[in-house]
Amino acid sequence: MAKVPTREEAFELLKRYTKSENLIKHALAVESVMRHFARLFGEDEEKWGIVGLVHDLDYEMYPEQHCKKVREILEQEGWPEDYIKAVQSHGWKLCSDVEPTERMEKVLYAVDELTGLVTATALMRPDKSIMSTTLQSVKKKWKQKSFAAGVNREVIEEGAKMLGMDLDRVIEETIKGMQKVAGEIGLLGDFKAE
Repeated sequence: MAKVPTREEAFELLKRYTKSENLIKHALAVESVMRHFARLFGEDEEKWGIVGLVHDLDYEMYPEQHCKKVREILEQEGWPEDYIKAVQSHGWKLCSDVEPTERMEKVLYAVDELTGLVTATALMRPDKSIMSTTLQSVKKKWKQKSFAAGVNREVIEEGAKMLGMDLDRVIEETIKGMQKVAGEIGLLGDFKAE
């Protein structure tokens, strides 16, 4: 019988498989954005957040098996199938053949890469803060293909289309979601609220 994990259990599991501080910050950013979107859509914030938190669980230790090894790990932990499928689906067409079909999966698919671009944009700002990062600043960097070149912009666009949302709105909501954990993800910078 599958057991719904708590946020604490999910975070412990993440720390067991992930030692990189940057990967943990990325997990926290994606978790916060997933919670933000769950609120927008009137969905289960806790569930969406946990899926976001562990989405890269197998990435550091099993890079060649990313999005595949995670099924084995989460099954051993007794996690529910819908959590496992959601985590696997974020790598669709990249390292997984599990297609995002549920709304939670589509959001994760869209925002995973996007949080990377938003983070890189925030770090280029004079105050190095997500708090002053705007849609315009992200869109300016979006057009520079050499900027954050590892970010797959097609995946973000496809994710927004899957959700039936305007790309600008997805970017704006992702920024808002990340702002909620600015301190934990190291993007508070020198921000001074007016």
